[in-house]
Amino acid sequence: MSAVRYDAVGAVDAVVLDIEGTTSATGFVVDVLYPYSRSRFGALLSERSTDPEVVRAVAQVRELIGEPEADAARVERALNEWLDEDRKATPLKTLQGLIWSEGFARGDLVSHFYDDVLPALRRWHAAGIALHVYSSGSVAAQRAWFASSPEGDLLPLVGELYDTENAGPKQEAASYRRITEALGVDAGRTLFLSDRPGELDAARAAGWRTVGVRRPGEPYYEQGVGEHPEAGTFDEITLSTRSTL
Repeated sequence: MSAVRYDAVGAVDAVVLDIEGTTSATGFVVDVLYPYSRSRFGALLSERSTDPEVVRAVAQVRELIGEPEADAARVERALNEWLDEDRKATPLKTLQGLIWSEGFARGDLVSHFYDDVLPALRRWHAAGIALHVYSSGSVAAQRAWFASSPEGDLLPLVGELYDTENAGPKQEAASYRRITEALGVDAGRTLFLSDRPGELDAARAAGWRTVGVRRPGEPYYEQGVGEHPEAGTFDEITLSTRSTL
């Protein structure tokens, strides 16, 4: 793969990051975080049944399965079924985020980043490029993820956090337009990094720049990134800001 240069074609004011498969290994999420949440759904639903976030998520589960009177056991079963399917259901991600946040806070969990990611994020941040996150994982999970890295708290590097609840589905262009409006950054000066072709297509349809990150061993590696520029690591992506042109 050749390097992707955005200094030659115009400056970038903001980079929006996908997490799973892009900054971090899908295997870590599937092999570590998913079992952790599965083992704790039942306790969460019983011990925090009056928590507003849990109440809202349970109501969403009941709506999605078409069972308004579903009890906690039925809700837990639905969550586990969605987990088996790797379904990006908003209430599943909300409840996982609550569980993971507790796990990170207790020190049970430490997040994963590919070796090339953190140096690039620090470099871009120092250059004045705003860094944001748009992930299927809940905002709570994203915040805990960046706060609990192997190198400590990375939250100072990132700005806004978006998920499928506050932005919308990741394969719909309207979600990216919603983020553009919220950030107040021109769509043409916003770069999205993701490993998923459908997400890249949606971002490009909203006027964003895109780079597909293809890492060997990730689920979408063989599929490729379609017509989007591609990079194997963040080291292959060169960015500039307006002031350096």
